[in-house]
Amino acid sequence: MTSPFRYLRALSPGDRLIAQVLGGLVLLACVIALYGIELRFLIAEPSYGGSLTEGIVGAPRFVNPILAISDTDRDLTALTFAGLMGHDSTGALVPILAQSYTVSPDGKTYTFILRSNATFSDGTPVTASDVVYTVTKAQDPALRSPVLANWANIRAEAIDARTVRFTLPKAYQPFLEDTTLGILPMHIWKNVSDSEFAFSNYQVNAVGAGPFEVSNVARAKDGSIASYDLSVFKGYAPSRAYLNGMRLVFFADQESLAAALKSGSVESGYGVATKSALRVPYDRVFGVFFNPANNALFTDTSVREALSIAIDRQAIVSDALGGYATPINGPVPPGNGVPAIALPDASTRIADARTVLIAGKWKFATSTQTWSKAGVNLSVPLTTSNVPELKAVASQIQKDWQALGVPTTIQLQDPSSLTQNVIRPRAYGALLFGEIIGRSPDLYAFWDTAERADPGLNIADYSSKTTDALLEKIRSAQTPDLTDLATLNTTIANDYPAAFTHTPDFVYAIPASLRGVHLNHVAAPSDRFDDVSHWYRNEELVWPIFVKK
Repeated sequence: MTSPFRYLRALSPGDRLIAQVLGGLVLLACVIALYGIELRFLIAEPSYGGSLTEGIVGAPRFVNPILAISDTDRDLTALTFAGLMGHDSTGALVPILAQSYTVSPDGKTYTFILRSNATFSDGTPVTASDVVYTVTKAQDPALRSPVLANWANIRAEAIDARTVRFTLPKAYQPFLEDTTLGILPMHIWKNVSDSEFAFSNYQVNAVGAGPFEVSNVARAKDGSIASYDLSVFKGYAPSRAYLNGMRLVFFADQESLAAALKSGSVESGYGVATKSALRVPYDRVFGVFFNPANNALFTDTSVREALSIAIDRQAIVSDALGGYATPINGPVPPGNGVPAIALPDASTRIADARTVLIAGKWKFATSTQTWSKAGVNLSVPLTTSNVPELKAVASQIQKDWQALGVPTTIQLQDPSSLTQNVIRPRAYGALLFGEIIGRSPDLYAFWDTAERADPGLNIADYSSKTTDALLEKIRSAQTPDLTDLATLNTTIANDYPAAFTHTPDFVYAIPASLRGVHLNHVAAPSDRFDDVSHWYRNEELVWPIFVKK
């Protein structure tokens, strides 16, 4: 057979060059055509690798699911711990450490089977005993856990190593939400006494079964935690996260975080509005909660009603919050299928509030521009957290109340101490604060009479037999009754235990190169990490038959 190269050698040098160039072009065309076919038929799939540096306002204290009291604590807990159940990117409940679960016909018994591959980040298997231990510690009154109310009177039993059963005193439809509680490793914590529990080194160097594990904790010169380095936990039961790690950097205030995002020293952070930031509904209800147990003025319904009517909620949203909120006048946040309660008429609110005070036997002295009744002058010390948004809202409320003739002083508290030193001991008369309502419209912990004392969350010291009955009926129903929820909303609003003001939007700035982030429903900031294991920065092209289901 004659070699084709023999003909090339027979060509003149010029013709040979032309033939080589043409051959090269044909080869290049074939490569481009093949690449085009690949692009047409191959599919981009997330691949492992990359990391994310996120800025967070505040410093962690308890990286522990049963003691986490701040948003910063809950952020780290969400990344390093896992519960029997969790949420996907749509907010739907999905099994995490659990393989499956069943519910008894009467709605009082829940039985979970654990995944056989569920382990903690130190390699120890997650067992039913770990689950029972976690619930027992959450129920321990000595620890004063923020989740104590969720687990009171619930019996947890280990049937075998992978089976745990919960028995409720009565049917409680939102119970599955409670099973998102992160599970503690019993082998680490069982020898830690209650008195030592809050001070254990494992409150910082946490060991959990979440998508990431602690690899390094950096401290500032004053000893405070400056940053956390988290590495991917490859043994995460559902499947390992795509990102290799995350770095969390802590800032003293929102302004510092915003500056760090602008400079690029961090890539993501919530609460900072940027052009590319994600914006989703936020299940928090903000308002001024009146505490008559601390300030007798608030036992007078006319005072509470007048102060509520006088607030310009639209101004709070547009001026104080830059439009990133929705004005409200009741305890149920928008989006739950309950009709909103009408806002006070902005044009007549001050006059209407004056009418209420006069009807309540309060007298206005023109000379001093103050209200008085039975020798007591009406004035309000307003307590809130020293953060920009709440300071701005407090200033607007102060302006409105002083327009009514009610002297108002603003008392700012450091966010880290507000819960421990002010809210828990109920050391306030009027508190501008936000309640995390959660994904289920269960308001029991916030408004039931039995929840008035710490660790209950009834921070308005509110008591109503009508409301208690409605709360019990709603939480016992297998499916929520929107009529009952609407009645509850109106009943509480008409008693004026609080001047409800707004529900904020959750704003989350992320880099354009971070994909797979699909926020749908946010009850607490840590909910942004619900589906963090599916966030990714790298991709690879694969044929359709190799696409991960």
